Amino acid sequence: MNKEVLKDISVLYVEDENDVREFTSKLLSSLLKKVYTAKNGLEGLELFKENQNNIDLIISDINMPKMNGLDMCEQIRKINSEMPLVITSAHNDTNFLKKAIEVGVNTYAMKPIDLYQLIESIIKAMEPILLKRKLIELNLSLESKIEQEINKIKSILDAQDNIIIVTNKDEITNVNKKFLDFFEIMNFNEFISTKKNIFDFFQEEFGFITKEKINRQISWVKYIKDLHEIDRIVKIKNSLNEEKIFAINVDYYENKEDYYVFSLTDITKLKEKSNLLEYQASHDKLTGLFNRNRFDEIYSKEIKRAKRYNNDLSIILFDIDNFKNVNDTYGHQIGDEVLKEIAKLLLNNVRDLDICVRWGGEEFLILLPQTNLDGAKTVAEKIRTAIIKNSLTDKDLQITASFGVLQMIDSDDENSLISKVDKLLYLAKNSGKNIVVT
Repeated sequence: MNKEVLKDISVLYVEDENDVREFTSKLLSSLLKKVYTAKNGLEGLELFKENQNNIDLIISDINMPKMNGLDMCEQIRKINSEMPLVITSAHNDTNFLKKAIEVGVNTYAMKPIDLYQLIESIIKAMEPILLKRKLIELNLSLESKIEQEINKIKSILDAQDNIIIVTNKDEITNVNKKFLDFFEIMNFNEFISTKKNIFDFFQEEFGFITKEKINRQISWVKYIKDLHEIDRIVKIKNSLNEEKIFAINVDYYENKEDYYVFSLTDITKLKEKSNLLEYQASHDKLTGLFNRNRFDEIYSKEIKRAKRYNNDLSIILFDIDNFKNVNDTYGHQIGDEVLKEIAKLLLNNVRDLDICVRWGGEEFLILLPQTNLDGAKTVAEKIRTAIIKNSLTDKDLQITASFGVLQMIDSDDENSLISKVDKLLYLAKNSGKNIVVT
């Protein structure tokens, strides 16, 4: 994007280190329209409230006294949900990435601050807003004038660092060079011969906006706009079959709702690091199954969903037989290997929608939505048989497990369901082991 646009941008710059603040604000003032400065998040928030109509973008450090940068940005987003945010960070805060996504930070610049990188970050954060301003300035009627103004639009679109797509309800009508480069397409005419729309590129994967989800909506524009920013993400494969994750922004124009502008910002690295933090917080480190904390988040929702829609819901609790003997005879390292291999056998014998949990020690729990008692018993028997048939670890251990299986009834709640299946498991352990008790 042409750096001439910087002269029309006013920013709020928040930094608690006096030398850094004075030096950086002086350099920014030589390039930008105006720079407001504050020495902490609380002062920055008040300054924003006083000048919000004149501020185009926020630049803030993270760790500051009185109020940190991310908390300040979170408060500012409550006042102006579209305000672009640039965070400066040395990445010494492990919670930075996750919190940054939750707040909706557009981009970040490394510290110590490199002015060129900071300017690029400012431009990148302002791109969607500046794009919209330019298109509005052109006063396009995207229904009647898009062909007439195609060259003007193309020059604007090609200047963007993000992937930009113009689409109507049925097909893509224009793209920028970044889009063509991403898919290694020579020109737009080559692309339109494929007769694809933007949703055809969305990968079908849980946790992302998918074509299947879009097709279920009355208004896909409203659906995307109503999503929380942390959920407004898509996964797309490039020409090298590499999966990239993008934050998606969509704008439609007043009285011209047949045309929309998509802006896709690559957040692959940011999202991967955030996902890792979330994964570590919700999964058992040894087996990779969900941990108790994650199960607690899911459990009550599944019970409420089953009762609301009158769906079956069953639960399996199983325990490795004589596991203490394994640890005492071969050591805890072999015991850990047994747990990991049984977790793999478990995952190979359940559906994707089933919730598998390391319940504690050598106990495992499976929550089976839309499954009655017979179905749950069949799953338990499959797992029990798989454990018997497979010699585990390099010691070729013959392991068995005991199972309790239960289907929820109307009077059950979160506590009663666990209590009853635990008693069934206890009965299995005291009835000879290596059996399924329902």
